Amino acid sequence: MLRITMTAQHPSFTLHGPAEARVPLLLDSPHSGFDFPADFGAAVSEFDLRDGEDCFVDELWMPATERGVSLIAASVPRTYIDYNRHPGDIDLALVEGGAWPHEYAPSGKGRLGKALIWRTLDDGRPIYDRLLGVDEIQHRIDRYHRPYHHAMAKRIEATHARFGASWHIDCHSMNAIGGAQGEGGPGKMRADIVLGDRDGTTCAAAFTEFVRAHLAACGYDVKVNDPYKGVELVRAYSNPATRRMSLQLEVNKRLYMDEATRQKSAGFARVQNDLASLVDAVLEYAARETR
Repeated sequence: MLRITMTAQHPSFTLHGPAEARVPLLLDSPHSGFDFPADFGAAVSEFDLRDGEDCFVDELWMPATERGVSLIAASVPRTYIDYNRHPGDIDLALVEGGAWPHEYAPSGKGRLGKALIWRTLDDGRPIYDRLLGVDEIQHRIDRYHRPYHHAMAKRIEATHARFGASWHIDCHSMNAIGGAQGEGGPGKMRADIVLGDRDGTTCAAAFTEFVRAHLAACGYDVKVNDPYKGVELVRAYSNPATRRMSLQLEVNKRLYMDEATRQKSAGFARVQNDLASLVDAVLEYAARETR
């Protein structure tokens, strides 16, 4: 197969794979970035700030680009600004003056310290020893969050226009065990893979089941919407009624890396190969659906 390399780079993200929609599938990895902007101003180390990172997730899915699939991958850390949040999902406890003058759309993640701008790490430690100004937050939105979402919306619309349908997999990883501020509760052991379709609202149930069955056949323990249902990136760009499908996919870090050292483990190759087989299967599925 033809190997397709990176075609575009922005301060907010890197586009791997073809610049134009060649197949009806798009991947994105919103939490794998670790380029630390100079204005972060955090009170904890960069190693600690990578606690929220989906380490190596963009690499795990990179073989998809050899199949003509585009992968949009974040450049900056999730702890700096979380692309998987609505731009109005502001944690007022982190804002100077405790008020936000622009669109305010809280999701409830603020109570965990994990709104658009993270306030705490997964273990509950505060990220900052200060409050953030409105202009500082708006800068992060304008320079990083907005371009990423613009790229997503543009590619999904182009894919849908060409094929009459689009499939989007939002690619993530999760800690093996929930932390103090973790989704699903502290100390909870997580499955190998969790699929999130926001309780069947972001893609056809048949597609979620297709992905679940394929991964289960690969030997993984797969759960659906437990504990992750999917957040902004599957919500914003999905509409199953118009054949715009979005599915969040979380891979347990214990399968491919050492969480303590943040180094790849011997399991990395197996997970990468199994995800490549999933991409092949989804492309066949999409081809049948768009004939």
